[in-house]
Amino acid sequence: MSESTFTEAELHAYVDGRLPEGRQADVEAYLAAHPDEAARLATYRKQAEQLRELFAPVLSEPVPQRLALSFVPRRSRLARVAGALAWVAIGAVAGWQLHTYLAPRAGALADMPIARRAAIAHTTYSPEVRHPVEVGADQEPHLVAWLSKRLNAKVRAPNLETAGYSLVGGRLLPGETGPVAQFMYQCKQGTRVTLYMRTEKPEHEEKAFRYSDQGNVRVFYWIDRTFGYAVSSADIPKDTLYKVANTAYAQLNP
Repeated sequence: MSESTFTEAELHAYVDGRLPEGRQADVEAYLAAHPDEAARLATYRKQAEQLRELFAPVLSEPVPQRLALSFVPRRSRLARVAGALAWVAIGAVAGWQLHTYLAPRAGALADMPIARRAAIAHTTYSPEVRHPVEVGADQEPHLVAWLSKRLNAKVRAPNLETAGYSLVGGRLLPGETGPVAQFMYQCKQGTRVTLYMRTEKPEHEEKAFRYSDQGNVRVFYWIDRTFGYAVSSADIPKDTLYKVANTAYAQLNP
C-alpha cells in the first residue's frame, strides 16, 4: 500500500483503538510493510499511555453532584415543549456551574509544581522519533541564544558527556507565566533525559536538590535564585538519573 492510503487521523484512530475493525486490518498490513511508520505509531501509543498515567488522579475524580443531571420522562407534546425550555435553562445554569468548577482547575494548573510540568513535557517529547527537538545540537550556539532571548535570561545547555549523555537539541515550551526551555539528551543506548528550565520570580523561595516520582517519570529538580530546573527520565533508574542531574546541577549552580 502507498503512504497516501491512510490519513493521519485514521492512523491516530488506530493508535487510540477507535478505527473500524475492517479498516484496522488494512492499517496493520500497511504497518507490517512500513516499519518506520510502525515505530512512529508505537511512540504515539506509549506517549498516550504515559499521559494517561500522569493525569490518572484527575481523570478518576467523581463528577461534582451539582453537575449530575437527571432526565424526567415527558408524555405529551406540551410536556416535551416545556421540557425543552427547561433544559435550555438547565443548560445555562449547568454551563455556569461548569465554569465555576473549571475555573479553580485552571488556577491549579497554573500553580502546578515544576516537577509535574517537567514530567509532562518529558512524556510529550521524549518518545518522538522524527521531531524530538525544534533546534538540533549542531546549532547549539543559535539554540542557546534563541532560548535566552525568549526567556529574557541567560540560558545554558550543560555538557552531560561525563554522565554518558549527549545533547540532542532543545525547544521552546509555553509555561504558566511565560516561555520555558527544554533541552534533550540521549545516551548511546538510546535512552533520553530532558532538562526543563524556567525563570522564577526573584522573591521565590530557593529549593535544594529534590526528587519526585511523577507517574513513571522520575524527576530531580531545584530552584536557584531566578531559575527553576528539572531533569526527567522514564527510562533509567533513580540512581543513574541522579548522576545525570547532579552533573547538570554542578554546572548550572557553580
